[in-house]
Amino acid sequence: MKALIATLTVCLLLLFCSSSPTSAQTRSRRSTPQKRRAPASSSSTHLGETQKNAARLKLGDQIKNLTRFLYLYGRFSKDLELTGSQSGAEDVAAKTRAALLNSMHGISEGLDQLEAQFRLTPGLQQSYARLSGVAERASNAERKASANQLDQAGRLLIEVVNQLTDVLLEM
Repeated sequence: MKALIATLTVCLLLLFCSSSPTSAQTRSRRSTPQKRRAPASSSSTHLGETQKNAARLKLGDQIKNLTRFLYLYGRFSKDLELTGSQSGAEDVAAKTRAALLNSMHGISEGLDQLEAQFRLTPGLQQSYARLSGVAERASNAERKASANQLDQAGRLLIEVVNQLTDVLLEM
């Protein structure tokens, strides 16, 4: 037992002794004093950045919601195509189509609200120019889905996600 304690003590001493030189300062100090920067943030700049961050978060949330929807949309659209060719499944297909169109309507309303926020918020007008039209594309996708053009509607929604992502990257 004593040998074990002695061995552990020696190991710990070696560990602490070997780590001391590496923690020493290796950079030389500058002889000239560094200039301090004046505080660059004013309340209006801070408010603008806060609004931009809030807009980024809402844009990110819309992208998440839309991609989640597209994941499910692919499965439902395939199921609708399969059940549309089978007899006796019209009721299930009609309910699924109604739920799908209802979800698409909610997405297009959310995108319309996002466009309005970007259009009306000072400092976001430049990003609004790139964002403009996403709600209209989502509405077009909704119309295509109601006309049973599910593949084309899905492609339009993918274009909307791409456009939203481009806007987010430019912010």
